[in-house]
Amino acid sequence: MDTFKDFFGATVRLAFKKNSFSEAPRHVLVICEYQNEWLLTKHPVRGLEFPGGKVEPGESIEEAAKREVYEETGAKLESLQLIGEYEIENDTETFVKAIFYGKISHLEKRPHFHETEGPALINGNILEERFNDAYSFIMKDSVIEKSLLFIGKLKNR
Repeated sequence: MDTFKDFFGATVRLAFKKNSFSEAPRHVLVICEYQNEWLLTKHPVRGLEFPGGKVEPGESIEEAAKREVYEETGAKLESLQLIGEYEIENDTETFVKAIFYGKISHLEKRPHFHETEGPALINGNILEERFNDAYSFIMKDSVIEKSLLFIGKLKNR
């Protein structure tokens, strides 16, 4: 398990296995790929980031991941794999996020997107590009870096 501080100084504990923490995940982060490009969404305030959000009551983490990807990008997943979890502990709360890797089958054109400005396809070295000002603070911490490196190892098996 890796431990580090996030953008705001909260303690983050990251593990690449299921049920790593005593608390179940209440949030999801979905690292998506579509036709060899990374699929992000453009949050109107934070900027470019991978889709994700809160798990709704009665919803599984897999259902939440699929819903968030569709609502924020119009994308349909052809595959979805849980790759890990991370716990964030700040001054007011502690919560767990599930991390998924998803491959997109297709993008649907939509008149509007829930809480975002829609999809953004990124080609190139996202590990370097994510430090650009257009990217959300979420993209700049070690969760994204370590998750992308983990996905790279999965793809090379």
